[in-house]
Amino acid sequence: MTTLLTNSTFRLLENTLDASSLRQRVLANNLANMETPNFKRSDVDFDQVLKKELDQTFSIEAKRTDVRHISFSSLGAENDPRIVTDETSVMNNNKNNVDVDSEMSKVAENQLSYYTLIMQANYDIKHLRTAIGGRG
Repeated sequence: MTTLLTNSTFRLLENTLDASSLRQRVLANNLANMETPNFKRSDVDFDQVLKKELDQTFSIEAKRTDVRHISFSSLGAENDPRIVTDETSVMNNNKNNVDVDSEMSKVAENQLSYYTLIMQANYDIKHLRTAIGGRG
């Protein structure tokens, strides 16, 4: 049974907010270690998370009539954000690859994305309250 706050769209929004929060922690860790020798920056792979979540959210339900048929439920089963470390580049003489300007730009971009997602969640909840209460 689907309740109001567990429908697929709201779940997608919640998972994307979680991934955005994780990305903020990873970017903060990069900035905290910008002077650490041999430190390699990391980031969260949002594209994978979003693609898998969208595939699962808007999937087609199908009946398996034979065991040799592909199971639709097994597609997109892994929804955790992936933390990816950049081992290929070097920015400083101490073999650290954190570029402060680039990291700050990514932090700002992630904050805008997070605030947009929060505004969408608030909008959805406001509409649910209106539907339940019958007024705005």
